[in-house]
Amino acid sequence: MAVADYSRGVPKFQPSQLHDFVTQCCEAMGSLPREAGLVADQLVEANLAGHDSHGVGMLPSYVDGVVNGRLRINSHPTVVVDNGALVTFDGNAGFGQVNGFEAMQAATDRASEYGVAVVGLRNSYHIGRIGHWAEQCAASGYASLHLVNVIGHEPLVAAYGGAEARFGTNPFCAAVPGRNGRPGFMLDMATSIIAGGKARVAANKGVRVPPNTIIDVDGNLTDDPNAFWYTDPSGKRGGALVAFGDHKGSGLAIMCELLGAALLGGETAHPKNARDGRIINSMLSVVLDPGALGDAESYLDEIEQFRDFVLNSPLRSDCDRVLVPGQPEDLAREQRAEGFEVDPVTINQLRNSGQRAGMSEADVDLLLS
Repeated sequence: MAVADYSRGVPKFQPSQLHDFVTQCCEAMGSLPREAGLVADQLVEANLAGHDSHGVGMLPSYVDGVVNGRLRINSHPTVVVDNGALVTFDGNAGFGQVNGFEAMQAATDRASEYGVAVVGLRNSYHIGRIGHWAEQCAASGYASLHLVNVIGHEPLVAAYGGAEARFGTNPFCAAVPGRNGRPGFMLDMATSIIAGGKARVAANKGVRVPPNTIIDVDGNLTDDPNAFWYTDPSGKRGGALVAFGDHKGSGLAIMCELLGAALLGGETAHPKNARDGRIINSMLSVVLDPGALGDAESYLDEIEQFRDFVLNSPLRSDCDRVLVPGQPEDLAREQRAEGFEVDPVTINQLRNSGQRAGMSEADVDLLLS
């Protein structure tokens, strides 16, 4: 088995090594092999795509959820509304990796029958990187868009003009399929300037975040990630993330809250709903069959020609390349295929979580050394 490389100070791990660790950790908590594999698949894929905020560093929060009875293992989504092309699932606070996978399977099945599917998933434990679900749809030849909210803990993001958090990072994602089973384009973004997990990763590494992305307890803009994690003596978080694009990101986040959750019978972030440390997502997905809307072959030709046109643009003076949605993830996959770094703080958290989940110290050391 490949082992971590500490030669540069920050350990570098093989994807298979961390996949094995996540799988064994979930199985130690009682997950069946399929569930453990889906969780490991998505977390490691997030790291490979360059999104460490949604990678293996999320595992400790899952272990905490299982140990404290907030995350249900071996659970599956149940249908609460079925109107043909419109379906709503309740995730029953089960693993989001299972709920998301099964909801998108149903969505592509319905889209193949009706040409379109509108699928709601409410009350799911953390569903991870939303681009993973758009990629699942694209791999089956379908376009999709997804609006998501998050509740269960203190809000993370301030509304435009506000100094205190009022909602989550509320992702928006959209993708169109290409010829090779990958998205032709994929936009996957938090509605905050940076995701909460990116602030966590920066704090773990002891580095700053981009300027003016965090609001401290006094209402001042800062680049200190620790200002986001500040808690007062009562345990209430004092910092907040800033929505992207001022009123635009703030407005989109609010619509994710309403369309992605309230519309489905899911909960929003107001304080009458429980804040007990859960990470609960609701997601509205619209999945489209390109062949049902027009000619699938001409569609593929058109997006390829448009991609070439955009990428052949002259460069802005402060940039060294043109990027289109989905390209940063593809570049990260090329760079990380042989392994990626995980900061020592996160590794220590994974070690502790593995033993908390029921893994032996020897097994943890074998996989994380």
